[in-house]
Amino acid sequence: MTSWCRRALALVTIGVTACAPPRVSALPGADVAPARLPRGLGLEGRRKIIFQWEMHDADIVARGDGVARVASPDSVRMDFFLAGGFGSGAAILIGDSLQVPGPDLVRRLVPPRPLLWAAFGRLAIPAEPDTVVRVDGAILRADIGSPTRWRVTFMGDTLTRLERVDGGRRQEWVERSTDQKVQYRNEAARRSLSLVIQRIDGVPAFDPAIWRF
Repeated sequence: MTSWCRRALALVTIGVTACAPPRVSALPGADVAPARLPRGLGLEGRRKIIFQWEMHDADIVARGDGVARVASPDSVRMDFFLAGGFGSGAAILIGDSLQVPGPDLVRRLVPPRPLLWAAFGRLAIPAEPDTVVRVDGAILRADIGSPTRWRVTFMGDTLTRLERVDGGRRQEWVERSTDQKVQYRNEAARRSLSLVIQRIDGVPAFDPAIWRF
C-alpha cells in the first residue's frame, strides 16, 4: 500500500470514529445490591405540563410550544405546536403502546417509548437479565443488561438520566435537570430535542377523547 493510500485510509478511519456514538465508561462508585435501584414511578396523579421545545436535526432547527397531559401511572399525551402557527402534531403513550401519527417532523420529535417515559421520570425499560448498581455520593447509577443495554441515573429516588447503549456505545439518552429542562439526544442521528417546562398543574380529570386520534 502506498503512503498516499495509507494516509487516505487513516483519514477515513478518523472520520468514521469521530462520527460514531461515544463509548460508555465504567460505572463509578461502590457496588450495592440491585434491590437498591429505585422504582422510578414518575409523576403522580394527573398533571398538565406546559413547555417550550426546540429541535436540532442536521441543518433543521424547529421550535414552538407544547402541552403534555400525564395520567399516572401509564398514560401520556403530548401536543406540539410549531412556532408561527405553521403546524402541529401529537403523540399518545399508553403503557407499551406509542402512537405518533403526525407529520415526519413530529415523529422525529418524539423519543422511543422507554426514553419518552424517562422524560417524565418513569423507568419503563424491557426486562434484562443482569443489573449492576453503584452509589457515588448522592448519585445512584445502574447498568442493566448483559452486555449493557441501558444505563440509568438517579438522584435519590428521582430518575435524572436514561441512556440506551448498544455495542458499548451510548446511542440515545434523556436527561432531566433540576431547572425544569429535559434534553433528548440521538447520537447516531445527531438529533436533539430540548424541553423547557413553563408550568405543571394538577388537574382533576381529562376528557377521555384525548386518548384517541
